[in-house]
Amino acid sequence: MNGYRCLNTNNFEYGDYKITPVRKKDILKIKDWRNSQIDILRQKEYLTNKKQKEYFGKIIFPDFASEYPGQIIFSFLLNGKLIGYGGLVHINWEDRRAELSFLLEPDRLKDRMQYRKDFTAFLKLMKHVAYLELNFNRLYTETFDIRKHHISVLVANRFYPEGRMKKHVLIKNKFIDSLIHGNLKEYEKF
Repeated sequence: MNGYRCLNTNNFEYGDYKITPVRKKDILKIKDWRNSQIDILRQKEYLTNKKQKEYFGKIIFPDFASEYPGQIIFSFLLNGKLIGYGGLVHINWEDRRAELSFLLEPDRLKDRMQYRKDFTAFLKLMKHVAYLELNFNRLYTETFDIRKHHISVLVANRFYPEGRMKKHVLIKNKFIDSLIHGNLKEYEKF
């Protein structure tokens, strides 16, 4: 199967940006990106090629055929080139909500304006999928408080602060707060 059964279409575009169901050819690159950014993720150990292939083979790709997948993961492209990935995770179909997941290629993190542009495009695409394709009511994120620029882009895109979990994660022997931001379908104009 080449796409998610739960979606009417599987490719979405915004300008030169595109999301498409995560491609098998991208998963080892994604593994490298996750390992290089482990401090900002809920990932406690480095991924191996074997673990990455097993995870996608057993968890991600079988969800393509599900009417109600637990997560919907996309490759994020700019002019046809992979620059990131992410999607909807921890989906609750009954309550029509999902957590937003996003990770950008590490070199693109260096230019704050480029990061803002890339992340904003991804958020627009994910809102389209969640609200117009799936008729969800809510998206939310959990972000470690060490990612100030990431948080500013969320807020600029109507993901409003909803909570702070004090000293929630241990990163490099320091306890860090975890922030919850939420966005509702009613905030958006399509």
